[in-house]
Amino acid sequence: MSSNSSGGQQGPAARQAAMAEQVLADGSATAAELAERFGVSLMTIHRDLDELERQGIVRKFRGGVTAQPSGVFESNVQYRLKTMRAEKAAVAEHALRMVEPGMAILLDDSTSTLEIARRLRTAEVTPLTVVTNFLEAINLLSDQRGIHLMALGGDYDPLHSSFLGVSCVEAVEQLRVDVCFASTSAVHGGYAYHQEQHIVSVKRAMLDAAARNVLLIDHTKLGRVALHRVVPLSRFDTVLVDDGATAEALRDLDEHKVRYEVCAMKGGHGERNGTGAT
Repeated sequence: MSSNSSGGQQGPAARQAAMAEQVLADGSATAAELAERFGVSLMTIHRDLDELERQGIVRKFRGGVTAQPSGVFESNVQYRLKTMRAEKAAVAEHALRMVEPGMAILLDDSTSTLEIARRLRTAEVTPLTVVTNFLEAINLLSDQRGIHLMALGGDYDPLHSSFLGVSCVEAVEQLRVDVCFASTSAVHGGYAYHQEQHIVSVKRAMLDAAARNVLLIDHTKLGRVALHRVVPLSRFDTVLVDDGATAEALRDLDEHKVRYEVCAMKGGHGERNGTGAT
């Protein structure tokens, strides 16, 4: 059954994004299945799959594709922009309360902190200095009166839509901000993790450049690990997580004496705090 009969009228980028989500959900798909689902020719499907493979999102095999390991897929900014949106919104709303006029704040290249940038467009917390390496956030805030925007340069990475590398780290090292808002791929056993080494070095530099550090995560990141340890959770003054977090996941934070705040989604269960007391 074709659940997307308008696939042929979609632009290539939109179709590829939908295709990637489908392959991730199912684990694998044949080219014929995707052609029927999206209402396009096999030739078009193969062009789309070639592009998705180039981006590191899928792996082609004879007659079809499989999803790459989830860590690789989740690096893709277009995928991250679409996932856990209500959870990220709840955490960002809470984080915004920590921002006061006159501050200098640092936003990493996570889609969680991008939700803070979205809210800064309408929040009355100016004057404000915002420092970021995330092109999505730069574009959002570039025309905002009362916001002094500092864009961190470096090597542009289209997979993350951000600027990275040694030159970005060196730029961060020259700064001192009031608060750094950051996110990572996974949190487990008292540590924050990320799957990519070149991202880790930039995040560490950002945390070193701030008087206070706040970690924003959605509940799916709790109890998970990724390839690289970023920092111990003790490096963060506060961890913000949405109220989808289970009691078991929060107990892990308590056991490692992590200070956290549970942020209610709309229609959620109210906000809870944890001080790391066992």
